[in-house]
Amino acid sequence: MMNIVNPASGEIIVTVNEDDSKSLAHKYLLLKSGQVAWASRSLDERIAVIEKFYQLLDEEIAHLARILTEEVGKPLQQSRNEINGARARIRWMLDHAVQYLSDEIVTDGPDLKELISYEPLGVVCNISAWNYPYLVGVNVFIPALLAGNAVMYKPSEYATLTGLEIEKLLNRAGVPADVFKVAVGAKETGAHLLYMNFNGYFFTGSYQTGKYIYERVAPKMVPCQLELGGKDPLYVTDDVKDIAGIAAGTADGAFYNNGQSCCSVERIYVHEKVYDKYVDAFVKEVKSWKIGLPNEEGVYIGALTRKEQPGLLENQVKDALQKQATLLTGGNIIEGKGNYFEPTVLTSVDHSMKVMKEESFGPIIGIMKVKNDQEAIKLMQDTAYGLTASVYSESMDRARQILAQIDSGTGYWNCCDRVSAGLPWSGRKHSGIGATLSHQGLRAFTKPKSWHLRG
Repeated sequence: MMNIVNPASGEIIVTVNEDDSKSLAHKYLLLKSGQVAWASRSLDERIAVIEKFYQLLDEEIAHLARILTEEVGKPLQQSRNEINGARARIRWMLDHAVQYLSDEIVTDGPDLKELISYEPLGVVCNISAWNYPYLVGVNVFIPALLAGNAVMYKPSEYATLTGLEIEKLLNRAGVPADVFKVAVGAKETGAHLLYMNFNGYFFTGSYQTGKYIYERVAPKMVPCQLELGGKDPLYVTDDVKDIAGIAAGTADGAFYNNGQSCCSVERIYVHEKVYDKYVDAFVKEVKSWKIGLPNEEGVYIGALTRKEQPGLLENQVKDALQKQATLLTGGNIIEGKGNYFEPTVLTSVDHSMKVMKEESFGPIIGIMKVKNDQEAIKLMQDTAYGLTASVYSESMDRARQILAQIDSGTGYWNCCDRVSAGLPWSGRKHSGIGATLSHQGLRAFTKPKSWHLRG
């Protein structure tokens, strides 16, 4: 049995049964059998089913957002935003599935045809994350289903109820019960999945867990994609004009979803010529936010999902202050029920401090003054991660020259903390391997077969 706890109150929402090795084996056999029939359906039929799921997400958004907020602690409006964002990604996949999953003709001569077909992997395992269960979930299980795979979906133990709601809606939409199954549980459940005979593993989460999964499934020689964390840098150059607007936008990029995003801005570098004005505007923006119960309208900073996280953030603040950082706002655990931490801004920081080197995953940011682009590039590159990097400048050429020197999967000019369904989402170094979204994300769940047809 596993308790589902509301992180805003500490109260138990419900208790659910966890899967064990026996129940998981049973679900796997059902998926293995069901996948054959699902793959035999035409692509148009599978698209029609997912189209219905897309519609149901809209019809049930109020109910789904309430459940999401209750179990992960994000503000209610941000839960609604997440579901709408997931729908936008599904829409792109539906609109492009035929283009990228149909047979691709390479040569079409009178005596020879050459083509590529994209066959499903089979039964895939999706071990997903709690911070955006809809967004990171649809990155995997929607293209997997469209391509003809069956899916064992393990939501994080912190987003179990949302995972079960997803299963219900997929079944209502027409996905057979033996094509999509939820594995309920925490670490032990996930460990069982690693020793089963899946045809591919797709994980979203921390580097440490991703590395563990990669090592365990490597002998199977099946696809294993890892969407991991980041320590994403942002640089504000000296030529920017709308400093107040940039400060507000980048503060949102750092603190949205309580800073619990893989692509949240985690460290900021600002040219010395605009540093003071930027910091003043940034702190003003942070101090304007409402903190409170996530189901109250207008709340921007809600509860942190995991009870351990406030302590980790407190440790980063103490470490920074011991090394002569300056605390401009926040810095403390908010006492009382739930997992709350004040939105925190630190300056006079450097790379000897944890807040500038280790993933924070919370409402905390360090802002560092730099003399020029070269110093900013050197500091931005000083990380084991490589998910995203951002540059704010009046010049696109200048920004691209800087970003070209940063080893990250995504580069942003005058924006941050965003994902587009048409572009691949991928990480470098400790931020992961493989790609979701775009045509690459659709084909990641297929095996290409070459056909040489003569006659």
